[in-house]
Amino acid sequence: MTFQLQANDPQSSARAGLLQTDHGPIQTPIFMPVGTVGSVKGVLVRDLKEEVKAQIILGNTYHLYLRPGTDVLEQAGGLHKFNGWDRPILTDSGGFQIFSLTGIRKLTEEGCMFRSHIDGSKHFISPERVMDIERSIGADIIMALDECPPGTSDYRYAKKSMEMTHRWLDRCIRRLEETTPKYGYGQSLFPIVQGCTYRDLRTQSAEFVASKNTDGIAIGGLAVGEPAEVMYEMIDVVNAILPKDRPRYLMGVGTPANILEAISLGVDMFDCVMPTRNGRNAMLFTSEGIMNMRNKKWETDFSPVDPNGTASVDTFYTKAYLHHLFKAQELLAMEIASIHNLAFYVWLTQEARKHIMAGDFRAWKEVMMQKVTTRL
Repeated sequence: MTFQLQANDPQSSARAGLLQTDHGPIQTPIFMPVGTVGSVKGVLVRDLKEEVKAQIILGNTYHLYLRPGTDVLEQAGGLHKFNGWDRPILTDSGGFQIFSLTGIRKLTEEGCMFRSHIDGSKHFISPERVMDIERSIGADIIMALDECPPGTSDYRYAKKSMEMTHRWLDRCIRRLEETTPKYGYGQSLFPIVQGCTYRDLRTQSAEFVASKNTDGIAIGGLAVGEPAEVMYEMIDVVNAILPKDRPRYLMGVGTPANILEAISLGVDMFDCVMPTRNGRNAMLFTSEGIMNMRNKKWETDFSPVDPNGTASVDTFYTKAYLHHLFKAQELLAMEIASIHNLAFYVWLTQEARKHIMAGDFRAWKEVMMQKVTTRL
């Protein structure tokens, strides 16, 4: 994997870059749709390509390990062959999901014993095991195993957790050096910066992961309940330390406004379940603001869902029709909303890229911030 910086905004830390993988290029900043179990909920691969214009999607190691399992994935030839997506894939390590299993997991230095949320079966993961699983899944970009502590963690716990995450990173790197990719193409490891909302811990973690000279770096443990201003402060602290010639991935963030602010602070890659999850619940993010499609005000509005949208569903269907589908609890409503929201998120990051390249990102961002936070 290679990363080339192509432009820097003169009035902020925003950047535009080109990330090359064996499954194709990724133009940054970029939003990555979340396909937890190997599929983006309710959206065909065809529509991810043609409507959403996704350049890369995510899978989750925890969920894919439990089902369909690594045996099935290996027989299929990896996740790309299994789900039919021939562009880049990124997999999370599954640490966030495992450590969220409060009461049914036991964490030690060696790893984590947990019970499946599906059938209660007992499993053990370690940094080495996670690397083996991610080899079997075959994503282009893979995450190191980390502990994502609660956002309310006190300083002592946050420090202890961060230090263990660093030790686990060293074990992940050693395991990758001992093994090779299974399907004939490269895999790039991204370590994860932790440290909760403590500036000195975030600084220590950023310095530690930067010293490992990996192909890219992720920022984890944010958007877990802390105020947005604190999240932006932590991003700023971390990005001041991370190498400028490597992509930066902010995990699990967030609203369109969060993404615009993080881009201005120098983040390159984003993922979040919000576009599909909120879409399935009738919330649309549009170029003019946020709409709740169950509101009666849309009942006789026969204008396009989003006349400025980039997906065909934005102009083919009307607000009144989508309102009707949600009121009738039709599955098509969730599909249309999911495609629209994902296309909007991808469009937003690619528009940011265009304005960074043009040198007027800051002025464009100020206008867009007003729009994306408006309730219509």
